[in-house]
Amino acid sequence: MTVLKDELGGVALWRRIADAIRLDIVGGKLASGDRLPTEAVLAERFSANRHTVRRAIAVLAEEGVVGAEQGRGTFVRNAKRLSYPIGKRTRFREGLKGQASSLTSRSISHKIENATATVATALSLKPGAKVVRIEGMSIADGRPISRSTTWLPYRRFPDFAERIAQMQSTTDTFASYGIADYSRASTRISARHADIEETKLLGLAPGAILLVSEAVDVDSEGEPISYALSRFPAERMELVV
Repeated sequence: MTVLKDELGGVALWRRIADAIRLDIVGGKLASGDRLPTEAVLAERFSANRHTVRRAIAVLAEEGVVGAEQGRGTFVRNAKRLSYPIGKRTRFREGLKGQASSLTSRSISHKIENATATVATALSLKPGAKVVRIEGMSIADGRPISRSTTWLPYRRFPDFAERIAQMQSTTDTFASYGIADYSRASTRISARHADIEETKLLGLAPGAILLVSEAVDVDSEGEPISYALSRFPAERMELVV
């Protein structure tokens, strides 16, 4: 049996064990109330010593994901996540309706910048064209559930940031520009570890996993109106396609 080193690719083994257990919960292999395998079983699974496994479980306990019960073992405590459906007419508030008693969004910052090649391609613009960039986050029942970066064509939406700050609704803001309806042209979903800024803003433990949605919305004529990168904590959200 190959024994993994305590560090691999710069990621500590205890962190990779914690990530694997998180993924078991996110993927439905472990549900709320399920008991974790024993330290001995986990140590064998990950070719690690019990001290390393114990540290991984301690981190999950600090996050509230698992909890120990004297004489019984360690159990999954927080496997309940919000489900966000992604389809042709993806609307954040509508998608989470009934799942949270309070849902708010706030802008972190905004600016006018020149489009990178990636942003220009997504919005069918020339590289370097002016775009509005808006940084924001959403909170459900007091817990941050998303961190977003959205780009819009400046020539069409020069004051979008100011309008959405007043209206607090993406749909209503687009309507103020005469766009009665819009749809999702494409969505790509991936996963990665949260960076330092995301970890702090979303209130996550180091090494937490994010689901990343890369999306383009278009108007009724098929013209791109927004390109967005949204990051969701995998322990709090699931994306349903």
